[in-house]
Amino acid sequence: MPKRPTSPADLPKSVPVFPLSGALLLPFSHRPLNVFEPRYIELIDAALRGDRLVGLIQPEDTSEESPQGRAPLQSIGCLGRLTHFEENGDGRYFIILEGVTRFRLMHELTVMTPYRQCVISADEFAADFSRNFGEEEVDRARFLKMMRDYAEFASIELNWDEIENTGTADLVNFCCMVSPYGAAEKQVLLEAKTLQARAETLIAITEYEMARGGAGGAAPLN
Repeated sequence: MPKRPTSPADLPKSVPVFPLSGALLLPFSHRPLNVFEPRYIELIDAALRGDRLVGLIQPEDTSEESPQGRAPLQSIGCLGRLTHFEENGDGRYFIILEGVTRFRLMHELTVMTPYRQCVISADEFAADFSRNFGEEEVDRARFLKMMRDYAEFASIELNWDEIENTGTADLVNFCCMVSPYGAAEKQVLLEAKTLQARAETLIAITEYEMARGGAGGAAPLN
């Protein structure tokens, strides 16, 4: 199996991309996906034959989950490494992508494949290759308070022993990925310049949603 890239220099110049609205992937986090459209079955087949890298990126227009054609895409996505796949009897895949690094979409290629391919650059996201980069700047106590407040608000049970043993970067990124917010908020979290900025952004969004939701309850985590 091809090794996980460890720097921007290890990445290919172009990658197949999977446009998917509302799906957030962050470095060293894991995103399960059910793949059933023929164009994306071919994408996964090609990835399995090659370096197992797939770019997950949101379309600009989020009214469709995964638009046809060459609908405009966001400028920032996240590269995922295919670490697990199961082939179902009805021609579907269940896959897990492990986040490698965010990337900037430079331009889209003209290709004959049914799936889209883009030239990318991860040079500005070199810190993404270091799992714990920026942890010391995050106010972990404040972040945990937000988690407790939201768990109480949404009547969610959390495994606090496991949370206490989870690194700050992994905890922040996991919470961002499972947060019940929309595509626009997910893109803001993806594009946050630092881990600290991502943590503070999630805290702000969550505090706003709790204040706005009041007795109306909370959306489930997804």
